[in-house]
Amino acid sequence: MFKKLFGFKKGEKKEAAKEETVYAPLSGKLIHLEDVPDPVFSQKMMGDGVAIEPKEGVVVSPVEGEIIQLFHTKHAVGIRSQTGAEILIHIGLETVNMNGEGFEAHVKEGDRVKVGDPLITCDLTLIKEKAASTITPIIVTNGDAFETLLMEAPSEVERGTAKVFDIKVK
Repeated sequence: MFKKLFGFKKGEKKEAAKEETVYAPLSGKLIHLEDVPDPVFSQKMMGDGVAIEPKEGVVVSPVEGEIIQLFHTKHAVGIRSQTGAEILIHIGLETVNMNGEGFEAHVKEGDRVKVGDPLITCDLTLIKEKAASTITPIIVTNGDAFETLLMEAPSEVERGTAKVFDIKVK
């Protein structure tokens, strides 16, 4: 009965996904990572990905997965997706110096999330005043485990619905 309902027998583990779509965690303008005005991100020192120049301060989950890290300053969150991709969403540039001011977390480490679930809300006006930029990198920090990372072309994107890249496991 389990095989009929779920495609596998009782006791068998469901095989991990081999491909996955990563959706926009923010609404705004999708830009190439190389165009981010911070060498840590533009030179891909933390990994490959994309960035979004947000038009609103609502950050949602770009994948189904588990929250593996929530920085105490709430300016960044890490998610492990179903394929095992570890995705870092870093809200703004040099926002760590804000010490959490203007950020509100809606998740904690260990929480399970689905695409579109609220993660963090932030005050973009305050970020513009106190940080270097509102540009938000979305990075796959364990990219060596993946065969390909296929990026979408720069465009306007809507959080939770617009695809930003596809990943394929080696």
